[in-house]
Amino acid sequence: MANTDHNQFITLRDTPEDHAIDFIPRTFDDYLGQHELKQKLQLYTQAAKMRNEALDHLLLFGPPGLGKTTLATIMAHVMGVGIRICSGPMMERTGDLVAILSGLEPRDILFIDEIHRMPITVEEVLYSAMENFRVDVIIGQGAGAKSVNLPISPFTLVGATTKSGMISAPLRSRFGITERLDYYDDADLAAIVMQTAHFLAITVDQDAALAIAGCARGTPRIAKKIMRRVRDIAQVNNHTIIDMQCVTQSLAFLGLDHEGLTKIDHAIIRTIMEQFNGGPVGLETVACMVGEDAQTIEYVYEPFLMRKGYIEKTARGRQIPHKTAILLKQRMLGQKGVF
Repeated sequence: MANTDHNQFITLRDTPEDHAIDFIPRTFDDYLGQHELKQKLQLYTQAAKMRNEALDHLLLFGPPGLGKTTLATIMAHVMGVGIRICSGPMMERTGDLVAILSGLEPRDILFIDEIHRMPITVEEVLYSAMENFRVDVIIGQGAGAKSVNLPISPFTLVGATTKSGMISAPLRSRFGITERLDYYDDADLAAIVMQTAHFLAITVDQDAALAIAGCARGTPRIAKKIMRRVRDIAQVNNHTIIDMQCVTQSLAFLGLDHEGLTKIDHAIIRTIMEQFNGGPVGLETVACMVGEDAQTIEYVYEPFLMRKGYIEKTARGRQIPHKTAILLKQRMLGQKGVF
């Protein structure tokens, strides 16, 4: 495995020991969840491998932390090809992309994360590369400059984005496969927690795994992060098995409740409920009273709160849905300080 500038080139000729250290899935069987999508990608990958061709260009979109990069590395591993992992915002010049494309071997995968943030001048280089496997390079400067059309090896572009609506129409139309990743349910997340525990060489009972899954916001990355922190707490307190008691203590230490709500989440809900009688109230006002940046609230905290039905956006601002407000008032009366 070698690094080139800010991009990462992975040949995926790792050893079983590497697999045990990073506990990253290397096959579709190891990848848990996203069952329908996994079935599709497994079929596409197998078909391309049987034809000895590059896989068609693939666009993966969905919230962060759901496994887009992992799926790309699995496809490269299954096909026995290399994968180069890049970030869209970091490719500032067309020369950066041309250098990467010219270094690809036949059937290699180029994975570009946050592809919607790629500069338009760099994006335009991709058009001919994706369709004709050729790139235009300007040689020289001024009146003596000339354009040279260079062939590149057939490759697969896997673009990943959290904001598919920001991808330009010309780029989107060049992807032969477009798939969305959805949030995980608790059963799949619990299986991921158990898998992570296996590679961390610790024991977790099923109820504890479900408890961790329930506060992971439907996201494997968060579930793994919580699992590692619970492991730290269990180790320091000499717990040989992670059970419900250990998880409950750990979540309290981490400032999470059983739904995965943080102290900031609670503060947002409590502010709208207590200070503004359920809303509506402007985002800037909520941010000021909570002591958090408005953009952070909008993009980090609100999506989960809206998905759980705790808040909603209206033309007049944020508010607590009527049915949720009734339940919260009952909860506040029955258990002081819940929100």
